[in-house]
Amino acid sequence: MAWAPDYATAEELAAFVRISDTDDDAQLSLAIAAASRTIDGPSGCSRQFGQVDAAVARYYTARWDRHMCRWVVDIDDLMSTSGLEVAVALDTDLDYTDGTITGYDLLPINAAADGRPWTQLAVRFTSSVQPNCTEHGVRITALWGWSAVPDAIKEACLLQASRLVSRRDSPYGVAGSPQAGSEVRLLARLDPDVAVAVRPFRRVWGAV
Repeated sequence: MAWAPDYATAEELAAFVRISDTDDDAQLSLAIAAASRTIDGPSGCSRQFGQVDAAVARYYTARWDRHMCRWVVDIDDLMSTSGLEVAVALDTDLDYTDGTITGYDLLPINAAADGRPWTQLAVRFTSSVQPNCTEHGVRITALWGWSAVPDAIKEACLLQASRLVSRRDSPYGVAGSPQAGSEVRLLARLDPDVAVAVRPFRRVWGAV
């Protein structure tokens, strides 16, 4: 699975909106891609649900948490410890040769049991290597992302994409018939049901 993938396929969307042929597959694929990125964005979850294909390095700034009395690093979503390595740079040369941290906890502590990602790394007191507040002073190499797309996200993608498909037949943003009492205004935001579905997955940076 790639980083920031489409969360459904054209075939799945065709079945969802009850299209029986393949004539609209290109348009359906565009709708799926647009809906997927809308779910990822600030009006949706502020996170994506794919995973990188191989461990890659990303850079973070550690902060001292006065409640835990430990150095804490807010990280991108992580669900695998495969290839995980934490190196630090203690000054602005950022050469990451000041040591490798092996004593740490991934938080929230019960994330794996709940099928959710870790979003923080807290350095243990016993670690012989400690970071400091050097900007971008922590280099973490990891297999970033989600190991699978949650069912609720796929369903939300299909619902939002079906809204976009309907939008092409309502260029002025209104679908249905006012005479029949079925008029619906397609607002430039997430479908309300989509917003409800993705709300539990919304990421707030800095939260445990």
